[in-house]
Amino acid sequence: MIDKIYIEKLKSNFSEAVRVILANKIRTLLTSLGIIFGVAAVITMLAIGSGAEKEILAQLELVGVNNIVITPIPDETENENEDAADDGAIAAKRFSKGLDMLDVISIRKNIPSVKTVSPEIVLETYVIKKGRQSAVKLIGVSTDYFATANITIESGKNFSNAQLENSLPVCVIGKKIEKKLFTGESAIGKQIKVKDVWLQVIGIIEEKIISENAQENLGIRDLNKDVYIPIKTFLVRYKDRKIISDKQIDLSGGGMIMVGGNNQGPKKRIPRGNYHQIDKLIVQVNNSTELNATADVLSRMLKRRHNDMLDFEISIPIQLLKQQQKTKQIFNIVLSIIAGISLLIGGIGIMNIMLASVLERTKEIGIIRAIGATQEDVILQFLTESILVSIGGGIIGIVLGIFASYILEITTGIETILTLSSILLSFFVATLIGLIFGIAPAKSAASKSPIEAIRHE
Repeated sequence: MIDKIYIEKLKSNFSEAVRVILANKIRTLLTSLGIIFGVAAVITMLAIGSGAEKEILAQLELVGVNNIVITPIPDETENENEDAADDGAIAAKRFSKGLDMLDVISIRKNIPSVKTVSPEIVLETYVIKKGRQSAVKLIGVSTDYFATANITIESGKNFSNAQLENSLPVCVIGKKIEKKLFTGESAIGKQIKVKDVWLQVIGIIEEKIISENAQENLGIRDLNKDVYIPIKTFLVRYKDRKIISDKQIDLSGGGMIMVGGNNQGPKKRIPRGNYHQIDKLIVQVNNSTELNATADVLSRMLKRRHNDMLDFEISIPIQLLKQQQKTKQIFNIVLSIIAGISLLIGGIGIMNIMLASVLERTKEIGIIRAIGATQEDVILQFLTESILVSIGGGIIGIVLGIFASYILEITTGIETILTLSSILLSFFVATLIGLIFGIAPAKSAASKSPIEAIRHE
């Protein structure tokens, strides 16, 4: 019986709250603007945060947790002090053999913290199938490459040691290459012609979704469009820059040529271009705690092997990602503060309007108290109105936040992920704001004396 009476009170309070809100539509809308924008900001913030977290995890999967990346620095610029050289001569630059397979062997042999070493050579070329030519990237890799780069071979198999050692013409291709060249059929066992060499397809890698942001920030290729061959096959059947650059050095006297037509003329150094045998070296360590120490040892070892020439760059992708994640977290914190301020302002707005409503309805409060309404009834009435205003603003804010998240993703390319939990959290926050900031006006209304309220003009 008590529960039934309480339910009837709630229904009555709800109906009265709706009536008051509809009677003051513009004022209610203006009151709830802070809640609307605050909730929209919360939803957008959480969507951006979820998208950023997903992107960071995806990038971690691509670069590997315990990987160190070594990239060569090509010699593409002439001596900056050319005009200032004594007697018109340019000081000879130290000779470096460049990053090569001998470095790979040395790293494997001498650094105990290293688990695997995976060299890569990249050649932009073309593939021919049924008379059609398509651009591809040809990648020379070792058997450890796919495990080191967290790439799964979906069908077929990895290169065998025999295929690697004997420089056999075999390849593993990306999923998009298979779809393009072998529509509706498996590529395993088929032949493709890459540049001038026929290669047998022995494996297909699992398709990976790689964002443009990841490709740009981490230097990651679209792996789905690559053709992978054993690195020795690449060096024997396609291109070995080490052999070419050594010949050029012999012809040019260690990188110096004579300009002016006689032996007394000024000397000018020829930039060697990309003289490195390999384009990237991924070193995987046994434990993430050994990353910095191993990177330091690698730097000192390679510098010594390259005749004190710093013609390479060492980076630890996981540290770059952590820095990127920290930056995004700071951005989310700033956005959270803005959302919190909007919600606070919205709550204060609700409290002010409800206090004004109490003053406007003082006589009404006195009458309902005189006919038997208790202080609890009055508090419940004004709390219901406050919560309904806040919930209404929250619903509009949720719709606006969802819309803003989609627009943000379309216009900026920032991935946003909307979740049910973020929507429910926003709805709960909106309701809580209405409850908290509605208490003071409700108590103010309930504390009025019925006789004085009725006499109020």
